[in-house]
Amino acid sequence: MDKLPIVLDLTGTFVFALSGALAGTKRGLDLFGVMVLSFAAGNSGGITRDLLIGAVPPGAVGDWRYLGVSLVAGLVTFYFSPLIVRMSNSVLVFDAAGLALFAVAGASKALSFGLNPVMATVLGMVTGIGGGMVRDALLAEIPTVLRADFYAVAALAAAAIVVVGHVFEFPVAPVTVAALISCFMLRVMAIKRGWRLPVAKLAQRSDPGIQKDD
Repeated sequence: MDKLPIVLDLTGTFVFALSGALAGTKRGLDLFGVMVLSFAAGNSGGITRDLLIGAVPPGAVGDWRYLGVSLVAGLVTFYFSPLIVRMSNSVLVFDAAGLALFAVAGASKALSFGLNPVMATVLGMVTGIGGGMVRDALLAEIPTVLRADFYAVAALAAAAIVVVGHVFEFPVAPVTVAALISCFMLRVMAIKRGWRLPVAKLAQRSDPGIQKDD
């Protein structure tokens, strides 16, 4: 459990950094902009989690590997973006993978710091959605998590699986694999099949004193 968060963190950082960098190249950002977006997308969730659990300085600030992984992902995406697009088919695939990795890593690290199961689950979700929210905000888009699709729900499910496995003392490896697959598949299926959470339907009220012209 002690070594698992750093492995998942670095892997998730790389995948989310690819997602951020690819989104930046699609929006026509220059090299510096792509690198900034790559680092922000890859590390925002982990920084938020570390600050909340008191792991200071956050790993992304105190460990050069996080910066290195983010910069490598940004450079690879910037110079080989057509190849990355062909391999991934969509930036959403990288996003789904990063979401799964960070949700599992976040819950695992929260548990290793002694947080209770409920808060560990919440922090796993926060870790998963943080990078995507910052990426979308920097691109002046409505964050994916605020749209009515299975984004935060998928991260919450993965974190819950990790926490339940920890509470019942199941083997770490199969629990981790189950959590990663569940989150990734739930997110991908939601994208492909258009699964959405319920949204409020505002009743359209018409003023009887106003008539619309055809």
